[in-house]
Amino acid sequence: MTGAIMIQGTMSGVGKSLLTAALCRIFRQDGHSVAPFKSQNMALNSYITPDGLEIGRAQALQAEAAGIEPSALMNPILLKPTTDIGSQVIVNGKVRGNMRAREYFSKKTELIPHIRRAFETLASQYDIIVVEGAGSPVELNLKKDDIVNMGLAEMLNSPVLLVGNIDCGGVFAQLYGTYALLEKHEQELVKGLVVNRFRGDISLFDDGVSILEEKCGKPVIGVIPFVKHDLEDEDSLSSRLDKTENTGIIDIAVIRFPKISNFSDFDVFSQHEGVSVRYVSEPEQLGNPDLLILPGTKSTIADMEWLNRTGLSRKVTAQAERKTPVFGICGGFQMLGAVISDPDETECGGTIDGLGLLPSCRTVFHGEKTQRRTEGRFQTVSGFFSCLSGASYYGYEVHMGKTEGNGEPLTDNGGYFNGNVAGCYVHGIFDSAGVSGALVKALYEVKGLKFNGTVTDRRMHREKQLDELADVVRNSLDMDMIYRIIQEGV
Repeated sequence: MTGAIMIQGTMSGVGKSLLTAALCRIFRQDGHSVAPFKSQNMALNSYITPDGLEIGRAQALQAEAAGIEPSALMNPILLKPTTDIGSQVIVNGKVRGNMRAREYFSKKTELIPHIRRAFETLASQYDIIVVEGAGSPVELNLKKDDIVNMGLAEMLNSPVLLVGNIDCGGVFAQLYGTYALLEKHEQELVKGLVVNRFRGDISLFDDGVSILEEKCGKPVIGVIPFVKHDLEDEDSLSSRLDKTENTGIIDIAVIRFPKISNFSDFDVFSQHEGVSVRYVSEPEQLGNPDLLILPGTKSTIADMEWLNRTGLSRKVTAQAERKTPVFGICGGFQMLGAVISDPDETECGGTIDGLGLLPSCRTVFHGEKTQRRTEGRFQTVSGFFSCLSGASYYGYEVHMGKTEGNGEPLTDNGGYFNGNVAGCYVHGIFDSAGVSGALVKALYEVKGLKFNGTVTDRRMHREKQLDELADVVRNSLDMDMIYRIIQEGV
């Protein structure tokens, strides 16, 4: 079987990314070679492929579901917002430059050859391509020269499944309203509807299925129940970021920067019994956590200014003085140093003092971006983070700027520590069972307790979660009809 199927949603947050991942896993289980594709993604959660190219984190997860290595072909255009009206534009995994929204919209049709080439290359290598749209296909003011929803479906000659999220209410308005606003030739591309995230007795929606089919004239392919999962969310719409209160024995607080990136770095801790991860954007929310983390950010200097302006910088420093363990990753690592400088206006320009908790570290931004996968071991570390001495880790680096210092080395690939403060550039550094497990056990010991839970590598945990998600989706959708849609095309 060869062909494609496209997942479009009535809006952002309906579950397109995870449904795409689930279908990739199902097709793989059924013996087909399959790959995900998203022509244009806007997200601050990114990932580095084995050949050092940058794509959206969701496409990396979908590739994992498909059982293949992630590739820049799966996400030829990635937009990483730097301001409210501008983004860093990444094409085929490499930085093209920063553009304001109006400039990008005026030039995006120039990127169509890259989209076509990427899709055609994938289509020549795999049986099925699962294509993901973005946002809503009926943002009428943005439909001109569309390259990610119906414009892409027409370009690729791909059938479409339209997905609505019943959990947030108004699913009839979502699905029928979206369908009604499509042009007639676009409606013909829609081969079925999917109702996602249903809570309760699904049989109570039987009448709803009939109503949707009557109104839209399209079959409802399935109603998927609300699934509790522990898979990475794609962007700042994640409900994880809304958690501000401690609900566990161990309290891990993460600073929620305005331009927070790669917050999936901390999802691994939710696997551990008794561990609570919460996100802090106001000084009053910080309290006295057991571990304080400064995550990555797409705009280090601007978010350092925000940290000062809110008063959180003083709170972070006070926690470090109280011997609370503090860990910084990427932009958060840069903020722990003495000075951050951007002479070439790579991000926003200027120079700012950091927190000074790693006093020997100084960061300078230049035009070149570091993009690489990495693995190694922690050095011999003293203080709280001595629990990590010799532990193996894996992950990836994706950052502007270079940090230098003469402090105590944290790992054999960079980073520093100073007493109870440590930082490095490696995203995913906690994913190894030996790293997250050692930290959780040490945090329990500080409280005079013993951790008796299980420790699982994040990759193994994701595999189990993807299988469970695929089982639910397979049992909820008419897979025979989906295979017919792929085979018959448009």
